[in-house]
Amino acid sequence: MDNIIEIKGICKSFGEKDNRIQVLNNVSLTVIKGEFISLMGASGSGKSTLLYLIDGMDTPDSGEIILDGRDISNMHDKEFSKLRREGMGFVFQFFNLVQNLTVEDNILLPLVMDGKSPKKYRERLDSILDTVGLSDKRKSYPNQLSGGQQQRCAIARAVIYEPKILLADEPTGNLDSKSGTEIMELFSRINKDKGITILMVTHSVECAKYSDRLIQLSDGQISP
Repeated sequence: MDNIIEIKGICKSFGEKDNRIQVLNNVSLTVIKGEFISLMGASGSGKSTLLYLIDGMDTPDSGEIILDGRDISNMHDKEFSKLRREGMGFVFQFFNLVQNLTVEDNILLPLVMDGKSPKKYRERLDSILDTVGLSDKRKSYPNQLSGGQQQRCAIARAVIYEPKILLADEPTGNLDSKSGTEIMELFSRINKDKGITILMVTHSVECAKYSDRLIQLSDGQISP
């Protein structure tokens, strides 16, 4: 089986020189292509920090992050930016939609920002809208949607490039239980139907049941 994410001995700390707080301590993790993994642990255990390091929003103090066989620390900025745009999607707890753009324009935004012509992606857009159940809301604005619908729009935006990896940080944390269940069922479909590898941070045991494997983080380390 192919490994798509390899984390080797990652350490990360924050704070001033004389008052450093270690958030991740020698963390190693391997994710197989197509897996759906949940990361759980108490607040401050390093779950979200690990996602941000994988996505390149921050850099580790030491250790290696290898994505699809490539060490991201050895990649040029332009090369890694392309990997982030096209090879990875990120879904946050808060939807981060642009309020003055319609559903379809929010979904197409990564392509527009990348200089691509949205017209060439209409077929893909129609398919994604159908997958997330928003075909009838494509001309609606975020303030006309429920929380669950907004998160589905954010998920569609994250997968418009059909990435290999989808990172999700508490994607149901801002939703009621019914909407949360719908989001998890959508993640499960995306994982199985499109073969997208998902690494999700969650506090919810119910949400974690949708994943193939559960990994516990405690005090910056993976629990045995």
